[in-house]
Amino acid sequence: MSRSSRHSPLLYSVLLAGIALPGSALATNGYFTHGFGVRAQAVAGVGIALPQDGLAAANNPAGTAGLNNRLDLGAAWFRPSRGASISGNRAGANGSFSGDDTENFLIPELGYVRQLSEQLSFGFALHANGGMNTDYGRNPFAPFGSAGSAGVNLEQLFITPSLAWKLDDRHSIGIATTVAYQRFEMKGVQAFANPFFSASPSDVSNKGVDSSTGWGWKLGWTGEVSPGLTLGATYSSRVEMGRFGSYKGLFAERGGFDVPASYGVGVAWTATGALTVASDWQRIEYSDVKSVGNPLANLLMGNPLGSNNGGGFGWRDISVVKLGVVHAWSDAITLRAGVSHAQQPIPSSETFFNILAPGTIEDHVSAGISWKTANGGEWTVSYTHALEEEVNGKGSIPMPFGGGEADVSLKEDILSVGYTFAL
Repeated sequence: MSRSSRHSPLLYSVLLAGIALPGSALATNGYFTHGFGVRAQAVAGVGIALPQDGLAAANNPAGTAGLNNRLDLGAAWFRPSRGASISGNRAGANGSFSGDDTENFLIPELGYVRQLSEQLSFGFALHANGGMNTDYGRNPFAPFGSAGSAGVNLEQLFITPSLAWKLDDRHSIGIATTVAYQRFEMKGVQAFANPFFSASPSDVSNKGVDSSTGWGWKLGWTGEVSPGLTLGATYSSRVEMGRFGSYKGLFAERGGFDVPASYGVGVAWTATGALTVASDWQRIEYSDVKSVGNPLANLLMGNPLGSNNGGGFGWRDISVVKLGVVHAWSDAITLRAGVSHAQQPIPSSETFFNILAPGTIEDHVSAGISWKTANGGEWTVSYTHALEEEVNGKGSIPMPFGGGEADVSLKEDILSVGYTFAL
């Protein structure tokens, strides 16, 4: 194979993924994806001490040090089912509402690894770190003065180039830069577009699609501390994003919507030559981003939407625990399975505004299989089911909106397919 034909799949894949990814949406651990790469998704997102494919840099930039030259392409079919119900409301908003007028999403991804020397490797990951979509044909906010369908669409594209150094035969460190692009649209919440609730009422709802860019960084380490036992640690900085100017009356800090910082540790134990058990602990700092973490009640205490300390979705920081098993069934076939549990990001007092963003999922169950082809490539398929989780409101609807309670729920199915080119 010539040099030009060998590298053309990478070029074509970057172009394809860059075009397609902004049409995707996602919500799993809050609005962070549960795993980067089809293999990691098959073990419920485990990957800090268990690099399995070219998306390793998105999990832990040190992970590419242990991989061969490769190109991994993948795509996930994502189908969420989100809904809400309102009861005890004096403004006439009682009822059940489905946010599933848009049902199916396709999420591509790409990972590339090139060993530059015995000690140094380059990684490149293109992925969707998170996002959120709801589409209510019957608008839950109509009795409060909103019109048309209601919903939110947040799409985030991340490009992560990385370098990893082997300090010795057992330890590696890595560093990466994350370049981010995000798009956002809100519709059907005109009830909040007045001077009492918003610092800029004309920039709250139905302003079309706005976008912003930003960047952050990642650090990571992996080390084999004893034969068969590998530990890992990683940190992803807050990604400082440009403001959504079209929605400066909605998000705190005049349209600010940064990507939260996250960090974690992992362990992988090769129990036998064919069996590996691995686990991760991850922390996501949602509350540090005011537009995500501020409670909605702020807008009733002199901090309207869009102001420096404006009301938001009230999300809490969460921890996620993941457990996965990888079994080499034969030289050609590898089996995977995993489970994960996350803390609930949405307090019961914050369900009213989170009708638009019901990121309630706590538990994932995953499974997958890989099989090698005769030409040296490998196919991987994974399936994840996010168990339905409902958060029941408690003191959730402010009295200016008639009081009562809002309940929100979400469940998900994710089917991913990937192919690995050995380079």
